[in-house]
Amino acid sequence: MNIALFGKNVSEAVLPFIQELFDALHELDCSALVYQPFYDNLRGKIDFRSQPACFCTQAEIEQRADFLFSIGGDGTILEAVGLVGDSGIPVTGINLGRLGFLSSISKEHIIPAIKAIRQGHFKLEQRTLLQLDTPGKLFGDNPYALNDLTVYKPNVMSMLTIKTWINDEFLNSYWADGLIVATPTGSTAYSLSCTGPIITPGSENFLITPIASHNLTVRPIVIRDDSVIRIRVEGKNPDFLVSLDSRIEKVDRTMELTIRKASFKINLLRLTDKNFFQTIREKLNWGLDNRN
Repeated sequence: MNIALFGKNVSEAVLPFIQELFDALHELDCSALVYQPFYDNLRGKIDFRSQPACFCTQAEIEQRADFLFSIGGDGTILEAVGLVGDSGIPVTGINLGRLGFLSSISKEHIIPAIKAIRQGHFKLEQRTLLQLDTPGKLFGDNPYALNDLTVYKPNVMSMLTIKTWINDEFLNSYWADGLIVATPTGSTAYSLSCTGPIITPGSENFLITPIASHNLTVRPIVIRDDSVIRIRVEGKNPDFLVSLDSRIEKVDRTMELTIRKASFKINLLRLTDKNFFQTIREKLNWGLDNRN
């Protein structure tokens, strides 16, 4: 079994868990391919047991990696998704962060998780991606987002007018601090903090959620994910900000954004003893009696 390992900077506190990961891979006869910048950060801090191969691009792990482990929090797994691209390599996360909706393996359960994956005790969940189309390819060769695309104002003083169309039918002019277009996966991210609903994976929907709308009657709306969304921004500022998951670009307000479903999906690996509703209950403390 060949495992690609993706990560970024890590604190001293989590080094014992990363050492445990490499020890487990070695003892279970799994080959490790390590993201080069991650390897450089770990070198001299842990014992790799044997010299791992390193990689930097999607092409270097295609046909070589059976799985990719993202080591960090949900932000790290979002970056890992961009690296995996349309290769189909299943992605799972070892959560070294806090909440961890996407990173489903806790750092205390690394060895049981690897054993379960090796024995085939997992399932793959196909997750929809957003694709952003703009003149000049704003985000280069990776115009995709697993969670969301967000349009927001460049400073605290201004408010945006965000005109939005769905399949060329006018939806609304949002007077707001910004607007989120989220996948079901992203419904538990930024959109959730802006009062958006939680959408179950595989429901084939997109979610449009305003950020601090000036019109109090405006609410989030759920649409089909085969819809094409167009956004045009107006306001006093000559530009605005656009983010795709964790990547941000400043955009001239004359640029129109077109958002659609990507032509491929990402395979998220889940252990068979975990499911979406269990994750929601655990992360959001549903069912706990806090009246005392």
